[in-house]
Formats: sequence, structure tokens, C-alpha cells
Amino acid sequence: MANDNSVTWLTQEAFDRRSAELEQLSGEGRLEIAKKIEAAREEGDLKENGGYHAAKEEQGKIEARIRVLTELLRHAVVGEAPASTGVVEPGTVITATILGDESTFLIGSREIVGDSDLDVYSEGSPLGTAIIGLKIGDETTYTAPNGKAIAVKILKVETYVP
Repeated sequence: MANDNSVTWLTQEAFDRRSAELEQLSGEGRLEIAKKIEAAREEGDLKENGGYHAAKEEQGKIEARIRVLTELLRHAVVGEAPASTGVVEPGTVITATILGDESTFLIGSREIVGDSDLDVYSEGSPLGTAIIGLKIGDETTYTAPNGKAIAVKILKVETYVP
């Protein structure tokens, strides 16, 4: 899979879960927030109406999530997790030594793992960019957002199993 930041690999389950969320937010979610805004508006003075401002803020969050989900689903590649060949690629679970500590994480989208506590790093993140294409035993260094050089050694590359 090419390292194109606009394409995101998703399991069928993750795609279905996010599609249902988008449908709920676009329909029922928008209707509910519109009712809250209207009810708060009827209370009078909008400048000092906490309920109105809270509802408008919630509306902004819903609309932002709708945009994120729409973009995600538009560019999603849906399918099974790639079978591990020992090479780091989107959709694989990596065990690596990072700054001397062992860490296990998925390379891909947070949307894949749902409620799991598995850490996720985007393939476009500094860490993801540095390790895509590496094999078990390979070592590299990447620059963290704070400017520090971070040493990484790939210990395992496994197939993601939801």
C-alpha cells in the first residue's frame, strides 16, 4: 500500500462502525442539537444564555466530526488487515524499542481499533514515517515534534487481529 496520507486502511467492522456513526450524527444528531438550540433560543437573551452557547458549541463539534468521518470514509480502503511479512506497513501491529522502552502499537488509523487500548500511530506521524518499510531487527532514529532524536528498533511485526 502506498504511503498516501489521504488513504486510510480500515477493517470492514471499523468502516461499518464509522458509517453508522456518520449516519446517526447527520440525521438524528443534527435534529437533536437543532431542537436544543431552538429551546435555548426561546429562553430569551442569547448573550447570557449558557444553554444556547453550550448547544452551539456541541453543534460545532458534531459538524466537525461529520466532516472528519466523511473524509475518512471517502478515502478508506476497506479489507482485512495485511498479513504480516515482517515489514512495517499500515495495518500491522509493531513491537519496538523506543528510547529503550518496549512498546506495542498499530500503524494506521485510531478508527480501526475502536475502544481498544492499543496505541495507534498514523503512518504520516513522525514515528510512522520513520518506520514504514523497516523489517524486524532494523533500527532508525526519527525527530520527535519537540526536536529530540528518538531511537527505534523493530522487534516484531504482526498481523492486526481485531
